[in-house]
Amino acid sequence: MSDVVSESKAIRLKGRSFLALVLTPELPFDEWLARLDDLAARSAGFFLRRPIVLDVQNLDVDRTQLRTMIEQLTERNVRIMGLENARASMLAADLPPALTDGRAASDFEPPAERAPGEAPQTNPSPAAYEREPVQGQFTAMPSLTVTEPVRSGQSLVFPDGDVTVVGSVASGAEIIAGGSIHVYGALRGRALAGTMGNSSARIFCRKLEAELIAIDGFYKTAEDMEHELRGQAVQIWLEGEAIVAETLS
Repeated sequence: MSDVVSESKAIRLKGRSFLALVLTPELPFDEWLARLDDLAARSAGFFLRRPIVLDVQNLDVDRTQLRTMIEQLTERNVRIMGLENARASMLAADLPPALTDGRAASDFEPPAERAPGEAPQTNPSPAAYEREPVQGQFTAMPSLTVTEPVRSGQSLVFPDGDVTVVGSVASGAEIIAGGSIHVYGALRGRALAGTMGNSSARIFCRKLEAELIAIDGFYKTAEDMEHELRGQAVQIWLEGEAIVAETLS
């Protein structure tokens, strides 16, 4: 009888980084949840299919309270992939793992507006918010050039630098860039520039009709923007904690 020797194949391990949203709960937790519910009502499906990290550094809660907190978030379709700044006493095998060495980035809160008289959506279908890949052309780093319009439902995330769209950004689409955003068409969706802490980033567009604009975590919704800038070619930047915009000549 001959022995059969099988050679084991090595498992290939790859490193990969992802842009995650970080939620920082506050006490009393019920009041914080109420604000989260309000955000969800104005921006249905925003947390769906997004990686979420829970920063619990300033929370004076024990393991049982943390478990209850995560269960309440799960009921709202907010799936927690990990815990940041968690004490050892807060961790357990049935809780999300502790995460360390996260790359710092600015916060952003993109509540989408509803049309006048439109009721908030409830129990949205996951397919309704599935993000489609954006076909684009990569240029020399650190910039990304997209040579076609960005359609509603698409999400373009480029934390490494500037994003240029040779076309329009539709309502319901979003551009998230670590640097500046240039749109050579109408900007009707959401544009979030400087998301890696770059306060000098700017947003340029041929026609401003945005639902939301943000730079380094500071944002404005459509209702907060100056009426005279709507439909105009503009540049937008940050002065201190204030978003400033002017028309392009």
